[in-house]
Amino acid sequence: MKLIKKVLVLMGLLSLTVLFIFAQQNAKTDENFEKQLINDYNVYALQIPENLDFAGEPLPLKDPDIYERMDRELLVNTYWQSNGLLMFKRAKKYFPIIEPILAKHGVPDDFKYLAVIESGLTNAVSPAGARGVWQIMPATAREYGLEVNDNVDERYNLEMSTEVACDYLKKSKEKLGSWTLAAAAYNAGMSGISRRLEEQNVTDYYDLLLGEETGRYMFRIVALKEILTNADKYGFNFRDKDLYTNVPTYKVAVDTAVSDFTAFAESFKINYKILKIHNPWLREPHLNNKSRKNYFIEIPQDGYYSSKP
Repeated sequence: MKLIKKVLVLMGLLSLTVLFIFAQQNAKTDENFEKQLINDYNVYALQIPENLDFAGEPLPLKDPDIYERMDRELLVNTYWQSNGLLMFKRAKKYFPIIEPILAKHGVPDDFKYLAVIESGLTNAVSPAGARGVWQIMPATAREYGLEVNDNVDERYNLEMSTEVACDYLKKSKEKLGSWTLAAAAYNAGMSGISRRLEEQNVTDYYDLLLGEETGRYMFRIVALKEILTNADKYGFNFRDKDLYTNVPTYKVAVDTAVSDFTAFAESFKINYKILKIHNPWLREPHLNNKSRKNYFIEIPQDGYYSSKP
């Protein structure tokens, strides 16, 4: 009996010793983990590139005010990592649609970054009523030939809205004299920029005193251009397969009313949700089309969606 008690006591002491050693090891592991976290996550001041430009027009970075404003936007957008990664992912999906339209109109490729800061490459809705990737106001859309009503809103059609953005930007460049001022006018309006240039007796965006939004506008565009073209430099790590891609589609011409888009979608072996993903400009579950206008509805090719009606 005494032998059994001694064995039990020894076993208890052994268990306590093991627990003590385990606790020490855990404490060291936690400490090492914390040190590793500290070593892995560091916030660095950024070195502003000596030469930055928008559409071939250089930023006057030797001006201390311009330098500080550029530094701010690079810092904000570099260390907003989740948003930055989303921009890389969406750019792979939408830039191939935007780029050839810009090129066709002779609008510099850098303007695709204007779309990035306007909407984050989403069909955003602003408090003022601007909509779509290019954030076009209703009056501007109608002026440039887009249909905007409760049934159809072509501001949500990326190809058509990019065409309108190009027309607006070319007119702005012709009126204001530079692509930088044309981009600023996309935010503040052609007349707004013209008035401020005249009031302040200057000819360049970087010499203007502007409100917060328009004053940051060009620096945000250039910051996103710099980051999205230099992923490694700014610490963004991803594989090509991590990025979003477009689902191939074909277009179906429709020149009549459509009473039920659910049934219409099912006739192409997709559901209503998928139809809307590819045609966000269709705002209601039916198409009025009293004028017998010719619309082109995008249908995804087979094999890309598992959900069936």
